[in-house]
Amino acid sequence: MPLVCAAHSVDDVGYHVLGEAAMVMHFAFLGYVVAGGFLAWRWPRAIWPHMAFAVYALGIVVIGWDCPLTGLEYWARSRAGEQGLTEEGFIAHYLTGVLYPEQYLVLAQAAVATTVALSWAGAAWLTTRRNRARLVGRR
Repeated sequence: MPLVCAAHSVDDVGYHVLGEAAMVMHFAFLGYVVAGGFLAWRWPRAIWPHMAFAVYALGIVVIGWDCPLTGLEYWARSRAGEQGLTEEGFIAHYLTGVLYPEQYLVLAQAAVATTVALSWAGAAWLTTRRNRARLVGRR
């Protein structure tokens, strides 16, 4: 028999914590997608994992791929007896209408895509510049 504390079992608390952890991982994922390309300005090899994350995020938004973090958060919150995410998912639940008005969703997506593209362009430019400097230094 599970322990009961304030009308919630220990299991409920565990599922609640798991749901919160999934939410935090979601925000970390989005933060990395938006700004992770800038890490490649300092560490050029960081571009490869960032590309994988950005392509996956693009697939979620454009193609409608499932995000495992959304499924995990929904499942954990349901098991904890809480309201899960809406059908639209994490972005609609936590960001749309909070960080930007709903009618600016496409503009927000374009801003993210532009930021990623600029970070990649800057990384490519800096990498090319470093490589040229190395070649000149070898002569």
